[in-house]
Amino acid sequence: MKKLLLSLLFMGAFATLTLGQELRVNTYAGYVFMDKVDSYYSNTSYFNGQIQDGLRWGAGIEYHIPNRGAVEIQYLRQDTNAPTVYQDGGIFGGQIQNTNFDLAINWIMLNGTRYFPVNELVEPFAGAGFGIGIFNVRNPDNGNENSASKFGWNIRGGSNFWVADNIAIRVQASLFSATQAVGGGLYFGTGGVGTGLSSYSSMYQFGLEGGLVFRLPEASK
Repeated sequence: MKKLLLSLLFMGAFATLTLGQELRVNTYAGYVFMDKVDSYYSNTSYFNGQIQDGLRWGAGIEYHIPNRGAVEIQYLRQDTNAPTVYQDGGIFGGQIQNTNFDLAINWIMLNGTRYFPVNELVEPFAGAGFGIGIFNVRNPDNGNENSASKFGWNIRGGSNFWVADNIAIRVQASLFSATQAVGGGLYFGTGGVGTGLSSYSSMYQFGLEGGLVFRLPEASK
């Protein structure tokens, strides 16, 4: 994951030096819907939970190229909970447990976006990206914590509405996913149960977001 993060930073720096024709700062805040996560390794090793809905916020630095495409380095964060029923007793079984885990999700993404301007005020777009999902789980029953970094991807679409030369209102819908985000070293049974659970569950988070776009003065025409 460290190599992937370094690659993201390098590609962003490369875009700045070689492709950047316009620099923007995008801000994000929006509602993320609930998402079910589950995994069944055996009758006595499983979890079934739900990542709760809530606020996701963040920002990105975006570099535009002449054909109105763009490359963005983006950071997003969500603090939420995940009520989960789980059991991990190996071959001898174990007690079924129910815990409302504290969950923090951080996304570090490299996004590509294609813009389709209608006029000087309306600027629809669509895009996709990849990067890292960093998941921090805390068991409030015993204070134990665990974290992991997983490969993530996203798709999104929406529009910018320019209300001034250097300021736009951004609205978009997005879908984020982390492949094998929960399981193995970061299953929701962290903190006091066994380690037999080795299957995984992917997550899919749909969000509706808004924010402001700032075109930096030195890059504006």
